[in-house]
Amino acid sequence: MRSVPRWQNIHLRRIKFKLVIAYDGSGYEGWQVQKIGTGVQQIVETALAKLFPSAPRLHSSSRTDTGVHALGMAAHFEIPRDEYKMNIGRLALAVNAWLPEDVRVVSASIAKGEFHARFDAGGKQYRYFVWNHAAMNPLLRRTAWHVPRKLDLKAMRAAAKLFVGRRDFKSFAGTQNYEMKTTVRRVTRCEVKKSGAQFTFIIEGDGFLYKMCRGIVGTIVQAGLGKFPPEEIKTMLAKADRRVAGMTAPAHGLVLWKVFYSTQRREEAKARSKAGI
Repeated sequence: MRSVPRWQNIHLRRIKFKLVIAYDGSGYEGWQVQKIGTGVQQIVETALAKLFPSAPRLHSSSRTDTGVHALGMAAHFEIPRDEYKMNIGRLALAVNAWLPEDVRVVSASIAKGEFHARFDAGGKQYRYFVWNHAAMNPLLRRTAWHVPRKLDLKAMRAAAKLFVGRRDFKSFAGTQNYEMKTTVRRVTRCEVKKSGAQFTFIIEGDGFLYKMCRGIVGTIVQAGLGKFPPEEIKTMLAKADRRVAGMTAPAHGLVLWKVFYSTQRREEAKARSKAGI
């Protein structure tokens, strides 16, 4: 009888799940478990512990900062196979029964044993919302940045195009308490859409620096206000200095919209993550 490799035995004894999670980040100190304050990760892990005795740890595709929202945060957890006694169609409902109303599991599925929410992610899409009217829409006060002065859509679209490509985004990232190996990232999409008084900024890329999306949006909005011509973005990128770029947009307008997964080898994705690319 052919022996089963040890790693396969491990996967046979355990089962892994992928969750897609949505949350209103207004009342949380970001995604990650915090020493002070509450992270969304902690809330979901507490709910999972109500269902599974092993109290599984949740591994996410990314982190979000204090006040930032998510519609498509991807995460995975693993439990001993004998702990799972329900139909997969009921898992999201079971977890949601233990969650506060501002956090929801949108979908749950069984994942391959080697799946990793972070290292297998091929890219992410963020959306940022701006309400451009003299009076703020009170229904959007927690999910959109109020900019009362008229914005120039043409100028903002011209500025947005300059962020697409493989660039050094150091000028648009927040300061971290550790040194990054590289601040180069690839942005595949940066668009500005308008519907009435609402502007939607759509940014996609293979990875993002700390506060990078908010730095990009804040700078585009300032271009839309006539603070500087769109072409100035090229100089800001070239100088790789946060002091030369525009402002950082407020956290509450940003949403992690979705996470993309591809067929790239896990080892390659992990190597890029370790290299800070």
